[in-house]
Amino acid sequence: MRFLGNIEAKADSKGRVFLPAGFRKVLQASGEDQIVMRKDVFQDCLVLYPESVWNEQVDSLRSRLNRWNKQHQQIYRQFVSDVELVNLDASGRMLIPRRYQEMVGITQVVRFLGVGDTIEIWAGGKDSKPFMDAEDFGKALEELMSPQPPEGEAF
Repeated sequence: MRFLGNIEAKADSKGRVFLPAGFRKVLQASGEDQIVMRKDVFQDCLVLYPESVWNEQVDSLRSRLNRWNKQHQQIYRQFVSDVELVNLDASGRMLIPRRYQEMVGITQVVRFLGVGDTIEIWAGGKDSKPFMDAEDFGKALEELMSPQPPEGEAF
């Protein structure tokens, strides 16, 4: 399952917004009925996880944590507790709860970004900063993708 795209949409006064048709098609093709919403751990955006992807993430996290370690339990609890199950209505609309709108600064315009197996929702408009500066992005990508010499050797 791959979500691709950068689509701007408008939320109504109740926080309802249409999930872009391309994303709905990907969900339908993969047989996903439920979507899990949570605030991103690092940035001011929301992340939509198809239920199967959410379950994989939770299982992966749980497998790395010790149930008898207090900090591990707190990490797990915090990750899984502040989520919302999202259902699409017959028209393909979903509700972004008010608390989530406030967390990430959504007023009316939202930006949906397909990010592989998840969808990010950003507050739209000029202040939205989901991307790096073009020059910084080029440098970071070059560094990341450049072949690395085997350990102990120089090019």
